Amino acid sequence: QVQLVESGGGLVQAGGSLRLSCVASGFTFSRYAMSWYRQAPGKERELVAVITSNGGSTNYPDSVKGRFTISRDNAKNTVYLQMNNLQPEDTAVYYCNGRGTGMFRNNDYWGQGTQVTVSS
Repeated sequence: QVQLVESGGGLVQAGGSLRLSCVASGFTFSRYAMSWYRQAPGKERELVAVITSNGGSTNYPDSVKGRFTISRDNAKNTVYLQMNNLQPEDTAVYYCNGRGTGMFRNNDYWGQGTQVTVSS
């Protein structure tokens, strides 16, 4: 019954913004580090953001640093990805991921993905 359900994807023009949401259920959300990954056609899956279980630390690759912001609300079991100044190379399916900490460290859960398309 573990579920990660993404929403907020869509079609935007270059320079535009989107906010993705991922609502979790069926596990102890506050004990999981949360991440966003993306995969474009013909390319490997790429990590784009990660946040610690308590929200105290975040990390981003250079490709999105300064444009994307990950955040979480443990009271709502939700993680967000704010994407600003989107570019065509950001076009991909975006996936929400949860990785357990402590006694849950062997757990790794994935959402179904949401499509983001950026037109030039």
